Amino acid sequence: MTSLSFLVAWRFRKGRKRSGMLSLVSIISTLSIALGIIALLVGLSAMNGFERQLRERVLAVVPHAEVSSAFGLLNNWPQLASELQKNSQIVATAPYISFTGLIENGAKLGAVLVKGVDPVLEEKISALPHYVNNDGWHHFTQGASQIILGKGLAEQLNVKQGDWVTLLIPDFTQTDQLKPPKRVRVQIAGILELSGTLGYKFALISLKDAQNYHQTGDSVTGLSVGVKDILNAKQIMNNAVKNLSFPVKVSNWEDKYGYMYRDIQMIRSIMYLAMILVIGVSCFNIISTLIIAVKDKTADIAILKTLGADNRFIRRIFLWYGVISGFMGSIVGIIFGVLIALNLSSIVGVIESLIGHKFLNSHIYFIDFLPSELHITDVVIVFATAMILSLLASYYPASRAFKIEPAKVLSGV
Repeated sequence: MTSLSFLVAWRFRKGRKRSGMLSLVSIISTLSIALGIIALLVGLSAMNGFERQLRERVLAVVPHAEVSSAFGLLNNWPQLASELQKNSQIVATAPYISFTGLIENGAKLGAVLVKGVDPVLEEKISALPHYVNNDGWHHFTQGASQIILGKGLAEQLNVKQGDWVTLLIPDFTQTDQLKPPKRVRVQIAGILELSGTLGYKFALISLKDAQNYHQTGDSVTGLSVGVKDILNAKQIMNNAVKNLSFPVKVSNWEDKYGYMYRDIQMIRSIMYLAMILVIGVSCFNIISTLIIAVKDKTADIAILKTLGADNRFIRRIFLWYGVISGFMGSIVGIIFGVLIALNLSSIVGVIESLIGHKFLNSHIYFIDFLPSELHITDVVIVFATAMILSLLASYYPASRAFKIEPAKVLSGV
């Protein structure tokens, strides 16, 4: 019976007796569903792309967590590192010294956050080495008076790999009185290919050089920590430090960059809700289509009822009628949505070249292109949502179809 009602619904859609208004409304409702699905798939793919780039370009190069002393410098960091690595969720630790300074090249000056790191240990917790151009990381050694600059800062100072610059380091006395800054000549070992603030305000020197410049001995500012599950870094670190024998301060990536991740998730939710409403409105255009279809097929319905078709059969015919409209719109939307989502970066790149303007400024954002990553789960959820809404929209006009009285219709009354 179900297959018969489907065949009748299909015949009704393809039948010659169709008014111009019915054809127009049917096409509009189908195209509306398709456009809503295209917009939703493209939007979700863009948000997936931003999340992937956030993980690869920001969260991969910044420490998942940092542990520092509650009282100035960290003197017993080897012991602390050993205790932290007893936690199975912690991948590795690396000591660091951080301070703010100035970089000078002739008359050009730039403020910078300098971080002293151990090149060998840093590779275990960060993807930073992969973003240093021209194999510069492998020429970056301890105690060699070298520095790695972010690309934006290097362009601002008009320097390149191999050039020498002056690093101005704040110098405090024991009474916290500010003295004239130390001036240290350092050679640029490499350029860090990162966008956003990391590329314009960030520099690396070796840990040994940082200790010598600040005369801290073997002490460090803190430990950078890499964890297995970055999204649970806060919970992992809370569990790792609660049994330590000395007090420490703990921070994680969410403190500095969590707003990016939260913004992406919030925009994804808002976009999904907005696009579902658009698809919902498009699906409810099916109501208009079915009401016109019922009126257009009144005589056919009357004949079917005289041949023995019951009310449930008539209702199923028009439920199928609406579902077919929703299905056709969904398929068209998914085909074009998937094609656009898979090629979104290239499409936007072409548009940018035509208008001569970048949509994303690398000075502000951590990327300068529009990323895209299509998830099959998004396609399935969008398709299922559209079909459910199509079915719900079809129910009311389908229920009205079986109220037609054959005697009145066929007698012309």
